[in-house]
Amino acid sequence: MGSDARESRIPTGVSDFDSILDGGLPPGSVVLLLGDVGSGFVEFAYTSAAKLSLAKERPESSRYLMGDIGASGRLPERMHYITFFKPKEEILQEILFSFNEEFHSAFERNVEFTDLSEYYFEKSVVPPSWVRSGAPFLRTDGKTLIDSIVDFLDREAQGSFIIIDSLTDLVINESFDIMDVVAMLRGIQRMSKKWKGIIYVLLTSGILEKRKEQMIIDSVDGVFVFEWSRNSTSSKRQRYIYVAKFVSLMPHLDEQRIARFATTLTSQSGLVVIDAERI
Repeated sequence: MGSDARESRIPTGVSDFDSILDGGLPPGSVVLLLGDVGSGFVEFAYTSAAKLSLAKERPESSRYLMGDIGASGRLPERMHYITFFKPKEEILQEILFSFNEEFHSAFERNVEFTDLSEYYFEKSVVPPSWVRSGAPFLRTDGKTLIDSIVDFLDREAQGSFIIIDSLTDLVINESFDIMDVVAMLRGIQRMSKKWKGIIYVLLTSGILEKRKEQMIIDSVDGVFVFEWSRNSTSSKRQRYIYVAKFVSLMPHLDEQRIARFATTLTSQSGLVVIDAERI
């Protein structure tokens, strides 16, 4: 791939992964991060946002942070984190405990949080006082959670890097029909080509029956699958990531005969690719 094409890509911030992807992700991509519990899909999202935040603040360090190829990519204009029930403070605490103060501070300074808990818990048994501090809320806008997500993206998605955490919370909540969730994703996937940013959508694997999970997969541009597997040379379990779907990236991976990538988590660098397993 030429340098012009690389410069148009938005890096994930996981340097070795970006190098293998020849620069990162095509603008306008909706990417499903699908993974086993603890397999690294949440940490992948955190690493992306933290590394991109640091690169925006310290452009002179971008090669150190994201590698030569990742550093040549285009940084998003803004970064957003949409959460349905985890408060901002809990997410920032997870980042601090998992990584380091530098990641935590950069994330806090650069990522704008949007908490849609009041919509998520509206028809549940959870009292309003548990969702928001202070006086109980009384909404009169008549919007659903899906309406609120769509409105937010219409306002903020242009040129932005967005994490939606998480689709799991929607699909396990009986208040939301799976077909409405699929329709929302298909609409987002269509509009994302105009917004020209990157949207990560997180989903825990095995939550949905296979048919419904496939419907979700069919509604996005790319799918990165995170899994645990036994190491062939020891009894220890190893985290892996593989690209299950991505039209613009798969030919490049096929040329290099790459099946999946072994990953690890470090406090200093976040999620790191340590090896490419080839066919």
